[in-house]
Amino acid sequence: MDLKVGDIVARKSYNNDILFKVENIVTSDTGEMRVELRGIDVRLLADSPLEDLTRPDIKYVREYRKRFIRQNNECLKRIFSRRIKDREHNSSRAVENSPEDFFEMPGRVLHIDGNEEYLNLCLALYTQLNIKAKGVHVPEKEQPASVPVLIRKYSPDIIVLTGHDGIKNSKEDFSDLTNYYNSRYFVESVKAARNLECSRDNLVIFAGACQSHYEALLESGANYASSPLRVFIHAFDPVFIVEKVAFTTINRTVVTSEAIDSTITGTDGIGGIETRGKYRRGYPKSPY
Repeated sequence: MDLKVGDIVARKSYNNDILFKVENIVTSDTGEMRVELRGIDVRLLADSPLEDLTRPDIKYVREYRKRFIRQNNECLKRIFSRRIKDREHNSSRAVENSPEDFFEMPGRVLHIDGNEEYLNLCLALYTQLNIKAKGVHVPEKEQPASVPVLIRKYSPDIIVLTGHDGIKNSKEDFSDLTNYYNSRYFVESVKAARNLECSRDNLVIFAGACQSHYEALLESGANYASSPLRVFIHAFDPVFIVEKVAFTTINRTVVTSEAIDSTITGTDGIGGIETRGKYRRGYPKSPY
């Protein structure tokens, strides 16, 4: 099969379950052709022998993308339904003023992503969710050095450190940080952020991608991380976690199970610790 960078492929040995983009084609030391892959809807890095790959037809790719859009829309419906209930609850507690008298200040986000295409999709989703977010594309290896500079520049309430990851050898010890493509860079990035702000309530951190070293990320200082069962996470899962934190009032602790329920992957792929919300209401609303 004649492949080039940018082609969409699937792995025959995995029953074509995930679609990938071809990132690079290399020759191994043994002379075998290996193809470096990135998931098109999951934050997964992988490599594969050339003969294990197949190029799916247009209809299959179209249906695959439709499924991703459908999952995303279902998450959005749940989020907007929850916000309506939250606003009704908050308004009933503030009987002296009408809801129109208040304005909203959800948490501000700095999203650092190793995949520029995913980053742009996430930024569009933040806009749809009415969250102020600054996005910066930084390759995973460069994130530890970039994090302090970007935090000082943008002063976020919430930071996302993500991109792509994966387990190099599934037969190795899952506790070995060197057995992951990028987990060690996410861990170093979290530590760099915590050197600037040690409080997990003052600066909320989501870190990780597909199959990332969940325990190491939480231990290094993340509030939320992937992946408890070393499964794949969807491109938008970090955004859905962030939305729950950004729109939970500072007077409440985010219910971790509710935050995870907002994601596509669920508890197999995302976990976290008790964290105070970042949402504030202001009064009065300016006419300008």
